[in-house]
Amino acid sequence: MQILKHKTNIDFISKRKPALFISTLINLAIIVGIAAVGFNFGVDFAGGTVVELKYNTPTTAQQVREKAQAGGLHDVSVQGVGAAEENSFLLRMGGVTQLTEENAEHAKTAIQGLGETRSVYADMANGIVNFRSAQPMSADAVKKAVEAAGIGVQEVRDLGANQGGNGYDYQVVASGMADKVFAALSAGSDKPDFEQRRVDYVGPQVGKQLRNRGIMALVYSMVAILIYVAFRFDFKFGPGALLAMLHDVIMVAGYYLVSQREFNLTSIAALLTIVGYSVNDTIVIYDRIREDMVKYKGKPLPEIINIAVNDTLGRTILTSGVTALSLIGLLIFGVGEIFDFAMAMLVGILVGTYSSVYIASPLVIWLDERAHAREGHGGGAKQEPKTA
Repeated sequence: MQILKHKTNIDFISKRKPALFISTLINLAIIVGIAAVGFNFGVDFAGGTVVELKYNTPTTAQQVREKAQAGGLHDVSVQGVGAAEENSFLLRMGGVTQLTEENAEHAKTAIQGLGETRSVYADMANGIVNFRSAQPMSADAVKKAVEAAGIGVQEVRDLGANQGGNGYDYQVVASGMADKVFAALSAGSDKPDFEQRRVDYVGPQVGKQLRNRGIMALVYSMVAILIYVAFRFDFKFGPGALLAMLHDVIMVAGYYLVSQREFNLTSIAALLTIVGYSVNDTIVIYDRIREDMVKYKGKPLPEIINIAVNDTLGRTILTSGVTALSLIGLLIFGVGEIFDFAMAMLVGILVGTYSSVYIASPLVIWLDERAHAREGHGGGAKQEPKTA
């Protein structure tokens, strides 16, 4: 399929300096924004609970949110899933269990009020309150006391007499946030008008590990691509490909920063895909530049790069255009993480095409000019004139 009927002769390279200046400013602004504001980390990275519900009657996200907040879930995020007539929603909230730093003190007070207790300790990471009693206690009495303090209780574990013979050990296991969601949305009705389809828990430590490993996966992929480019081309080409990849990753990260859409494992997948797409487009242009350097021996490098970019322009438009068309469908019909992935990919395609021309190629020219300058200083060789 031929997009451009006639060979183009657009002077791309003459605009490289203002393009580099604007790109540098935007990249610096995004980096400062990430450091100052930060991403809106999703449950994958920040930890928390995700509950998927499907209502049997027409319901809106706003109605679900208001009912959840009325039931004490003040930090809940409600998002529709699928078409509006499906009445399906994702509820995201921080925390895995109902035991929080705020209500842990209430639980301790309630337990201490049951009798002579000591070593009352709240294990926030696991949602457990450990304590030791001088006398045996009823599990039901402990459960009722803690529930009266506003904490759902899954079970009370009787660990038996301490080995030292100085008391009896117990564990109060707090209920998960999903139970609180169910109770809040079922309040005031004999039978819930919804079904609980899915519950996902991610602890804060697991979320931190996922975040760190996702970032390392991104770094490792970029290093591997840099090694490939270094073997495939010479030194003049490798840094340009790396800088173009960094530029594209920062620009897509800027989308998540500005929109404050959730940054999660799907976002890492989008960034990894963009890295591959970016270097693919760059290598196509690099291959043509290398061929044209042999074909047009004696021409200044900026002119050769202009010829190479114009020769591959039709291919770039066709590839980027077809990929963008498939993403537009996801943007129209997709919701939630699918929409975010498609939007991040669309941004990545645009900046990836731009960076291949205005980031990767100008760096090749700069490195070539430095190499000629060193040769001129070292051996006094006459340099070929170069055009802008």
